[in-house]
Amino acid sequence: MGNLIILILSVLIPPVGVLARHGIDRDFWINLILTLIFFVPGVIHAVYVNFLR
Repeated sequence: MGNLIILILSVLIPPVGVLARHGIDRDFWINLILTLIFFVPGVIHAVYVNFLR
């Protein structure tokens, strides 16, 4: 159930999804910048960081 919530957050609000799994670290800041530049790279990065790495 926890992974489902993280996935939903990662798709809807990518920085919050990364923050929920990793806290405020390098991955959070990278994701925040990517999301502010353009939304889709932020989503891709959030899913990668939370589930594929």
